[in-house]
Amino acid sequence: MGIAEFNEANRTVILHASIFLYGGAATQALADALAQDIATHWNEPEATVFVNGATCRMLFNIKGEYAPALQPKDVYENDNASYNFFRVEEFVHGNISFVDGIDSNTGYFLLENLLNNSTTAAHEFGHTLGLDHPEMLDIRGEAAPGIMYPRGTIVDPQFQYDPAAVPGEKGGTLNPFHRKVLQSDIDGLRLDRLRFNEYGYAMVGDFSSVWHDAHQR
Repeated sequence: MGIAEFNEANRTVILHASIFLYGGAATQALADALAQDIATHWNEPEATVFVNGATCRMLFNIKGEYAPALQPKDVYENDNASYNFFRVEEFVHGNISFVDGIDSNTGYFLLENLLNNSTTAAHEFGHTLGLDHPEMLDIRGEAAPGIMYPRGTIVDPQFQYDPAAVPGEKGGTLNPFHRKVLQSDIDGLRLDRLRFNEYGYAMVGDFSSVWHDAHQR
């Protein structure tokens, strides 16, 4: 979830979002790293968007905050559309990170998923902006996978965990390290449908406002 800022004079659209981390595995260093990771991936394609009759450069301004004193009411009562809240722990039921639906501002991160350039944070951020997983999950022959392809997607060998593995078998699916934000991912946000207010701002995504307690083993 975020706030899009339209600047007609500069022909830019800037998506502002803050990532607040809480939970036993959250730290300021991790918050900084995730914010940088999200911004790097979403700015990488140097994409353009068409809004208010103009073709604009698309930019992402992402901030990371460690919030050890965060309380449930801070999440429930939040009305700032740029705020996103994620619990981070070393254990998660299902052993996978998740957000609370498409167009949301809350979720739960498994620490292991966030390490080693996994692109998990950038992928989940896409969900908060309204993007779902693609329907076709066998994309052999289509070059680098976009950011919204989930783990388990069938890809060309160079994008697998193990390039020598049989497609679909152990090691023979998408290694998330290879996901990239593409112009098509930016197009999928459909920012052309936004209605900017008199100050040039519009909300992207929606409030899910879910507080997560730590999962127990």
